[in-house]
Amino acid sequence: MLDAARPVKAGVPLVQVDGLKMYFPIYSGILRRHTGDVKAVDGVSFTIEAGETLGLVGESGCGKSTVGRALLRLYEPTAGAVVIEGEDIAKLSPEALRKKRPTMQMVFQDPQASLNPRMTLADIISEPLVEHTDWKADRRLERVYELMDAVGLNRRFANRFPHEFSGGQRQRIGIARALALNPKFIVCDEPIAALDVSIQAQVVNLLEDLQEKLGLTYLFISHDLSMVRHIADRVAVMYLGRIAELSPRDDLFAKPLHPYAEALLSAVNEPDPSLARRPRIILKGDVPSPARPPKGCNFSTRCPKAFARCHLEKPELQEVEPGRHVACFLYQPKTGSTGKSEAKELNQLGEHR
Repeated sequence: MLDAARPVKAGVPLVQVDGLKMYFPIYSGILRRHTGDVKAVDGVSFTIEAGETLGLVGESGCGKSTVGRALLRLYEPTAGAVVIEGEDIAKLSPEALRKKRPTMQMVFQDPQASLNPRMTLADIISEPLVEHTDWKADRRLERVYELMDAVGLNRRFANRFPHEFSGGQRQRIGIARALALNPKFIVCDEPIAALDVSIQAQVVNLLEDLQEKLGLTYLFISHDLSMVRHIADRVAVMYLGRIAELSPRDDLFAKPLHPYAEALLSAVNEPDPSLARRPRIILKGDVPSPARPPKGCNFSTRCPKAFARCHLEKPELQEVEPGRHVACFLYQPKTGSTGKSEAKELNQLGEHR
């Protein structure tokens, strides 16, 4: 039997992210001078409670996958804190980080690229056990069989190679490998994006079943808003390296607050035809380059509701309703550095549409 995740201290989130930044340097010229940075993640903060699923959504290039990799220190964060079980993993030594690895794992987007084509299924799943335990071969094989049963793979497939499996089966292998060391926290980096539509629901249902049985905590990164609506407890909407809105799932899908979240959700078809569909919002212009983000709000160049302050200052993510956090001056009446009152700024809304 698989073991449930070990309990965490009551009242303390399992994952706490504060001001996470991930910049990739730009070098140019013959002397390779540092001339700028690609700000893939630019000050992201959130928490994830034990047993919770936080959905992370946004268009391609907004920094979702970079957040997931920086959380597990597959990328070295440029700045900020990532506290998992009370330890800031950004400050751990290589040896301490290695000991921490079993508690946090990742399911990658492309199951074919994430599996070694020269290793059998049994070798792939048992690799974490070889690295982090001193178990004998027979005990490792027993554990492999337990994991195969848990993810719905036939034990007779243990000596097959990745190319002999379908995409859905390969993703199940990746999930089994992630579960090998009884982790508490799993980053699911678009785990259904490379799968057939008929298989996607099966994998999402498997993740939900495993979460219920083992008490797992997920960061679920996806483009598929319908799947996020199905699996997530709360949803964070990212735009150009920053979180625009962080809300409980039902509240977000019922009434998004941030203009970008509103535009994003307007593209989702309502499964119940008897319900009125949200008016489609077509955004104008292109997404700015993360190497040259706007001076003010990152969304100000495309926002239909932007006013003067939006082009001068970056709004911070603040709680505007119980449990709902938004980075938008429309919900933050505090006077900005420009010295203008919020009422006067709102009167300028029409001038910047």
